[in-house]
Amino acid sequence: MSVGLSSEQVAERCADGRVNTLPPRTGKTVADIVRSNVFTRINAILTVLFVMVMTTGSIINAAFGLLIVVNSGIGIVQELRAKRTLDSLSLIGEERPQVWRDGKIVEVAQEELVLDDVVALRAGCQIVVDGEVVDSDGLSVDESMLTGESDAVRKAPGDEILSGSFVVSGTGAYRVSKVGADSYAARLTAEASRFTLAKSELQAGINSILKYITWVLIPVGILIIYSQVSQGTSAWDQVILKITGALVPMVPEGLVLITSTAFALGVIRLGKRQCLVQELPAIEGLARVDVVCADKTGTLTENRMVFESLRVFDDGDAPAAREALAQLAAADRDPNSTMKAIAQACGDVEKPWMVASRHAFTSATKWSGVSFDGHGSWLLGAADVLAGGTSAAHAAEELGASGLRVVMLARTDQRVNDDTQLSDVEPVGLVVLEQKVRPDAADTLAYFAEQDVTVKVISGDNAASVGAVTRKLGMDAGQTVDARTLTADDFDQQVADHLVFGRVTPDQKRKMVGSLQQAGHTVAMTGDGVNDVLALKDADIGVAMGSGSPATRSVAKIVLLDDKFATLPYVVAEGRRVIGNIERVANLFLTKTIYSAVLAMLVIISAVPFPFQPIHVTITGWFTIGVPAFLLSLPPNNQRARSGFVQRVLWFAVPAGLVVGASAFTTFVMVAQGNFDEMFVQSSTAALAALIIPSTWVLACVARPWSWWKIGLIVLPLVGYGLIFRWRFTQDIFMLDSSNSSAMWWAVVIGLIAAGIIELLWWVVKYWLGEPVVLWRNDPLVDQH
Repeated sequence: MSVGLSSEQVAERCADGRVNTLPPRTGKTVADIVRSNVFTRINAILTVLFVMVMTTGSIINAAFGLLIVVNSGIGIVQELRAKRTLDSLSLIGEERPQVWRDGKIVEVAQEELVLDDVVALRAGCQIVVDGEVVDSDGLSVDESMLTGESDAVRKAPGDEILSGSFVVSGTGAYRVSKVGADSYAARLTAEASRFTLAKSELQAGINSILKYITWVLIPVGILIIYSQVSQGTSAWDQVILKITGALVPMVPEGLVLITSTAFALGVIRLGKRQCLVQELPAIEGLARVDVVCADKTGTLTENRMVFESLRVFDDGDAPAAREALAQLAAADRDPNSTMKAIAQACGDVEKPWMVASRHAFTSATKWSGVSFDGHGSWLLGAADVLAGGTSAAHAAEELGASGLRVVMLARTDQRVNDDTQLSDVEPVGLVVLEQKVRPDAADTLAYFAEQDVTVKVISGDNAASVGAVTRKLGMDAGQTVDARTLTADDFDQQVADHLVFGRVTPDQKRKMVGSLQQAGHTVAMTGDGVNDVLALKDADIGVAMGSGSPATRSVAKIVLLDDKFATLPYVVAEGRRVIGNIERVANLFLTKTIYSAVLAMLVIISAVPFPFQPIHVTITGWFTIGVPAFLLSLPPNNQRARSGFVQRVLWFAVPAGLVVGASAFTTFVMVAQGNFDEMFVQSSTAALAALIIPSTWVLACVARPWSWWKIGLIVLPLVGYGLIFRWRFTQDIFMLDSSNSSAMWWAVVIGLIAAGIIELLWWVVKYWLGEPVVLWRNDPLVDQH
């Protein structure tokens, strides 16, 4: 085999630009982040309205223009923080190829690969650049992500190997033929770890709402102009103030900001727990999950084995068996955790046996073997595969039922290779290994049980052994199913009815995920080995362990870099926080949009002046909507996400907006009594009070279940409004006049009636949607863990 390039050859290729240049890890550059936060539909609308108001010279009425700066600034800062988090975590979690240089193997970053490098391969390796195979020892590659064909492809020297595929079994090496933009890996990396909300159901719902609002603004603006001019309002500055006073509150300016900020904060919080979110919607997706399919080894148990004993069937075979184990370990060029434990227990061999041929271990065959010149063929694998139905296999089953991992050592006269079909196997002994259950696994399973998330354990190990491990974890799993007994006729039913499966092949794992998805479930799959790749790729949310194979990390949407299964509940909780809280604050913003549209239409129909100045809707927007919405997006929220976000929000926001708009308009008309010129400021002040009271009660309903800090969130703005309405200084600033006590009392009465109707509406919607009612729960503003 070629020893690869020398340091001088690598330097020469780097100087010539023949190096594997990759796109940004998180997809977005700093310029992209600034552009996407500044040039938005919301900012465009507000900017036009801001310029219109500034032409009138009324600076106080243009205060809403600060929203452009605040929205953009907060969005940019949070996305940059999230980008830094993702970049640093991506460096930890990405594949680092092993390359032959100067006659030895060294590990390099993907960007350091150059043309003609010779890359070493082993099971689980992700192919990161295109090349040509130069060495193969049972090398099989899965190209399903490129071709859709799930069967592994055998690779011989001279064969092409493509980036985006991964090694299923065997070892080998390939010479790099394409780098940078010429390689498929460039496109793969550009799509991985991208900071995007493109696949988010939540964001899609919000975008559809914004699209409709934008189309409504134009005709409403035109009609407002016509309405005000037809009433004899000839002063252009007054017309502009009326238009902006009507249109500004219809823009849910903070909804997009709070959504993107909530996702960005989620990435940062999870990053502190060494959780790499490779696709941002994965946070939202995991919150919708109702079934978690977990692999046993590496997920419920630690990804390492401890050699316990070798139990031979004939005492006379003990020396030969131990020597054979040592030779098998020495001959393995890519040892898995089982072989590493055996190698550690048996020690180094004095004189390695000559290898004639070998059969690499795969999850499909569940055995490996080596034919040695002069020493026969020795096999290591699942007892029920090598010697099914024998007393030896029964002994292995009994040991496995106690939770131990058991593999059989056997020999055969056949010469083994990757095409061998075993026919004459002699069991020699059982290799017994201990696997340590993760200390956090039981608590994690209990959390999912409390949250009504079903956990299904899907493992390639012996069914009895898998069942024993789940029982140790306190999981009430019922009967353990041996996947080899599943038939096409009962496959879907068995997958639906049972929780623990053993002897599952990689293809069956994939089919199980698909079966659950077809049954309407949102499925998360956790795993760490190459046998989990297909299922991880097909699952709604793939979760890989950081110490797992590079192939699993590359296809997973979430990577637990510190291998802590206990991090999953925090990911679920973060997703539920984002979705639940955004749905909550969306009710606030859309209620404001609806009541603003209602006011505009009533003004047009009734041919009366618009009741409010832009500064009036600015202060109500900030203190009844903006600040409370931001704070309500922060606390924990354990409600499982459901589809139908837009419909649920509209069920409450539309009638609530109608009530608030009618309350303000009714008060305005009653107080003015047709004398709008003389009574405009007083009737406008009363209408604002009649708008604030039910708006605050919308906040009170949306904030449930209440806690002490939420009570403060509701009461403190009311105290502030009280000061604004009573002080002459603030009344002058905000263009108010509360001196007409009769008008103000009417405003309070009408506002309280509207608040009562909103309270009734909240109960009706909860009943109609079948949602539980919780009025008080002392939730913290931030997590206490």
